Amino acid sequence: MKAIVLHEYGGPDKLKYEDVDDPVPQAGEVLVHLSATSVNPVDYKLRSGALKEFMSLQFPAILGHDIAGIVRSLGMGVTRFKEGDRVMALGGRSYAEFAVVKESDLALIPENLDLTDAAALPLVTLTGQQLITRGVRPQAGQTLLVAGAVGGVGRTAVYTAKQLGATVIAGVRKRQLEAAEKLGADEVLALDDERAVEKLGFLDAVADCVGHETAEMLIGKVKQGGIFASVLGAPANANLHPTVRVESVQVISDAAGLRKLAEDVAARRFTVPIDRILPLSDAAKAQEAAEKGGLGKVLLSP
Repeated sequence: MKAIVLHEYGGPDKLKYEDVDDPVPQAGEVLVHLSATSVNPVDYKLRSGALKEFMSLQFPAILGHDIAGIVRSLGMGVTRFKEGDRVMALGGRSYAEFAVVKESDLALIPENLDLTDAAALPLVTLTGQQLITRGVRPQAGQTLLVAGAVGGVGRTAVYTAKQLGATVIAGVRKRQLEAAEKLGADEVLALDDERAVEKLGFLDAVADCVGHETAEMLIGKVKQGGIFASVLGAPANANLHPTVRVESVQVISDAAGLRKLAEDVAARRFTVPIDRILPLSDAAKAQEAAEKGGLGKVLLSP
């Protein structure tokens, strides 16, 4: 099969379009012919070596976490799926034509959801949902701010928190205010507007998808006994706020949760915008585009 192979850390040019052996499903595994995958920040951070102290790669490596495609074959003991099923998963080694996935990690794609569009969902939607359900765990009526609310993770966090009855403030940059107005949050706040942030009262919680200086600022807005939950680890100044509980959330696979989120996207209850779809062979261009940022995901189609 064709795949994007990384032989060493470096820039996007290190992503090579090569022939590799087809993966073979073992017991309890499913072979999926990918229709698409997507580029996530973790992908280019792994490629560059920025995460090598925490998530080192063994070379040659195939990146990618989002899987959407058609079941090609089944390993021994697989009973929940059959050849030809449209499936999606949070998995690995998805910058390729084929990927092997544990049966327990796979979910059927809703009939009214486009197969390619489904590739935008697994990592960001599960991360955003778990940031709220495992990190913040809000009670109805509590007020929380989602920092980075227009990204895929942030959008899902806003949606999940509203579903749980929280009052939600969507924290974004000034240039993103118009897009943030469409998220269904109770309030929108420009986090790069000092005067607006100064007026912000104390919060029950912050759900952080941004990190860095923004996180360091926002932890100071959490009331005593409140929660600061982040997908990027604790802010550098967390020790200055001992009365705030800091929760670091790392996404875990959840096939049932993914299926429900996909159903909600298919029903247009919330959206994860797609900016562009590029051929798998253009993975370097795709990562360059994703690193520049925007309001939509970049997909790769084998």
